[in-house]
Amino acid sequence: MRLDKYLWAIRVFKTRSEAADACRGSAIKLNGQDVKPSREVRQGDVLVVRKGPVYYSYRVLQPVENRQPAKNVPLYALDITPPEELDKLQQPRETIVIYRQKGTGRPTKKERRQLDDVMDLNG
Repeated sequence: MRLDKYLWAIRVFKTRSEAADACRGSAIKLNGQDVKPSREVRQGDVLVVRKGPVYYSYRVLQPVENRQPAKNVPLYALDITPPEELDKLQQPRETIVIYRQKGTGRPTKKERRQLDDVMDLNG
């Protein structure tokens, strides 16, 4: 069974072409090695998929040809992602929102310096 098709079937990616692009972009490792989309997946293989800042890990329980409903995915793949990786999703995203009234135009030099000072405190 092809790797890109398997990743699509177990719902890691929405489309098979997204899965193939991820393989070509070195976002997927099979048993610790970079792989091409056509690589064969076998029972017991370990997949590591990088999506954003998180590295998801899956153990292949059984190769599957067709896309599966979400409730059937645990029959074909075991999610072995470490909790430390999942914690990366919960990290607070620090953003500074500065409100300016509509129609006031660009900030003046004085306002720009104040904005820069605020940014330096948090950066």
